[in-house]
Amino acid sequence: MYGPRIIVKVPASTANLGPGFDTLGMALSLFAWIEMAQAPETTITLYGDQMNGVPTDKSNLIYKVAQMVFNEAGVSVPELSISMYSDIPLTRGLGSSASAIVGALVAANALIGAPLSDHKLFQMATALEGHPDNVGASLFGGIVVSAWDGEQADYVRIDPHPSLQALVAVPAFQLSTEKARHALPKEISMGDAVYNVSRSSLLVAALATGQLELISKAMKDRLHQPYRAPLIPGMETILAHASERGALGAALSGAGPTLISFVDAQSGRKQELEQFLVDTLADEGIEAETIWLKPFNSGPQLVQVEEGDDLPLIDRIQSEVRV
Repeated sequence: MYGPRIIVKVPASTANLGPGFDTLGMALSLFAWIEMAQAPETTITLYGDQMNGVPTDKSNLIYKVAQMVFNEAGVSVPELSISMYSDIPLTRGLGSSASAIVGALVAANALIGAPLSDHKLFQMATALEGHPDNVGASLFGGIVVSAWDGEQADYVRIDPHPSLQALVAVPAFQLSTEKARHALPKEISMGDAVYNVSRSSLLVAALATGQLELISKAMKDRLHQPYRAPLIPGMETILAHASERGALGAALSGAGPTLISFVDAQSGRKQELEQFLVDTLADEGIEAETIWLKPFNSGPQLVQVEEGDDLPLIDRIQSEVRV
């Protein structure tokens, strides 16, 4: 290994927030770490059991995304040392692929002196992911309202209300985005389109102005959640009744199967809500892990490791990872 070592800490994300299909995203306080450096030959080290089966050669996503940055910048860095650890569950609807893409883009860009702007990285990330919601949240932090026409991605960032907190229920099974998208209809009615436009607009306004009492009504959706519900037993019950158990609102996180509920941090009903999610899924024979998270207001955090400091990534971040 030679030259600087870059470590990037990237937040997870939740997308859609109910009605904002492919347009709304929020960064969450759950993280992935990527370390990158130039090297005599490419080595890729992936920590954690959930990384089993992920490529450790040049077909690895992080390596390929890094090479896109170098090509865009007109430089050649053919060999890399890459390490990664992630607390973000894979293919569960919490932006694991988006965090990897964003982390790779930011790390590779930093490695060569950051010639590419955040705007350029956002365009590249959106094209790679196929939609801007997750990558926008992981890149800019906070709540991101975005649009993409297939060529240009635009966004507006909103600071989450300081009282907003999230509870995710992560079922013990994976659900690929591709499978979840196949469940969607090719056409919807004008009535359903208007329903979602109105709810999504109301949700953005509520989040921007801190009117959290409107979230429950604003998070309702007819565009994707009703069609994905059969893939996640218990989901319909949770979305219909979470607000009766103390939630400000509830939604499928991204393409699922994770379910997310938002609460007021001062609420005295957190335990009731958590038990409701666990019990509802258990009634369907689904084991789920619950995690309390906060919206994360920052994008990727960068550290340049001093030359001669060879402490492995996993040892360096040990105090920060989820137990």
